[in-house]
Amino acid sequence: MNPTSQKLSIKEKIGYSLGDLAANLVFQTLLTYLAYFYTDIYGLSPTHSSIIMLVVGLVAAFIFNPIIGALADRTNTKWGKFRPWILFSAIPLGIVALLAFTTPDFDYKGKVIYAVITYTLLLLLYAGNNLPYSALSGVITGDMAERNSLSSYRFVAVMFAQFFVQVFMLGIIKSAGGGDKAVGIEIVMTWLAVIGTIMLLITFFTTKERIIPKPEQKSSIKEDLGDLFKNKPWLIMLLLTTLVFITLAMKGSAYVYYFENYVDKNQLAIVIKPILDFLTSIGLNHFGDDPISAGFGLFNAGGIILMIVGITLSKKFADKYGKRDVFAFFLFISTLFILAFYFFSPSSVSLIFISQIFHGFFYGITIPILWAMIADVADYSEWKNNRRATAIIFSAMMVGLKAGLSIGGSLTSMFLGIFNYIPNSLIQPDSAINGIKLLVSVFPSIPFLIGAGMLFFYEINKKMEVQIETELKERRLNLEK
Repeated sequence: MNPTSQKLSIKEKIGYSLGDLAANLVFQTLLTYLAYFYTDIYGLSPTHSSIIMLVVGLVAAFIFNPIIGALADRTNTKWGKFRPWILFSAIPLGIVALLAFTTPDFDYKGKVIYAVITYTLLLLLYAGNNLPYSALSGVITGDMAERNSLSSYRFVAVMFAQFFVQVFMLGIIKSAGGGDKAVGIEIVMTWLAVIGTIMLLITFFTTKERIIPKPEQKSSIKEDLGDLFKNKPWLIMLLLTTLVFITLAMKGSAYVYYFENYVDKNQLAIVIKPILDFLTSIGLNHFGDDPISAGFGLFNAGGIILMIVGITLSKKFADKYGKRDVFAFFLFISTLFILAFYFFSPSSVSLIFISQIFHGFFYGITIPILWAMIADVADYSEWKNNRRATAIIFSAMMVGLKAGLSIGGSLTSMFLGIFNYIPNSLIQPDSAINGIKLLVSVFPSIPFLIGAGMLFFYEINKKMEVQIETELKERRLNLEK
């Protein structure tokens, strides 16, 4: 470890957090709109979109991420191990993100092939950028309180990206394209690609890697993988991350169908009118005139604002009670407000909004903790094995994220097909309406509840966190002498 102070400046925390803001302009778009884009804009059937999202996503999760994790751990440059990956993937990631949401003038078979190629490249580049970015948080500081603080910064940035994508993007897509959603989403993605690239470059130039493995540390990929599969906390985090992102992808991609096909439009217009009138009076009405787009945006806005409040409280709870216990408790509480959606009628607009707000607050407390726990698992592995392999440890998060995103998004498309959803139809069969209702309530609740239960078997509690941090500090100080 370098003798550099483990304390981080506000400038570095903000610079690091911009990388997650950039990545989430892509990720939140995938989470919220990919299934909708493929079925209602691009023109694929729910079955084909489901297969593409599942197969390509699982290939990315279980092949791209482990390979990149192993390569990143073996990267040695004057800039460190992980920062060069952020630098050299920034521009290609922006370009391919735009191409993945472009609708070419191909026949149906050509569109399927184009979707497979662009989605594969997007997930490959996302892994090449975001896995090293995530691993950087494990070597930017060894101070766990600073790590908790850094997680809070980065996830406030995530919420800003999520706020834009989920609150404004649907209305902007419709407006920018003059009613042509294919043109609108291309225009929006062009700007997001440019802005995201600039933010990733700022992350590279404002951050520093402080935890450096011992020069004599040598390990093969086989040894690193062997360490992983003997690491029970890593296995639990891999499964937990997968379950969390299955839920996020399923309900996140289903909400747009929920508003367009289930929520009572007249009641929605009545409920949101006072809010829109107030926003207009202070010059902040950017939601458009369409009540569905406006209602969808305000619905997401309420949840995200309260998520940000929850994130700001996360560090305080985690420092006092430990990450594991705080995560499990608030994940369970947040799930109750997802389940509540099953009982709402189409006209229960106020209750729908209130439930989303409470879910956002309680889930927000867990958001920074998940990523900070992965950094703790990297410390746990070094503590147990006397070898540090940060990126391949963080591949658990990325494998889980990609697998969860793929499975959750694919399940949304699959269930829409099973329940006889008709793309771009003003009238849906009762079976499709019921399927959409289940996709925002019962189905996404199941992975969250299983994940909360799994944390009873996760051994890194508050006491062990302190023990690991103290003993690793002593080892690193001895190496400097």
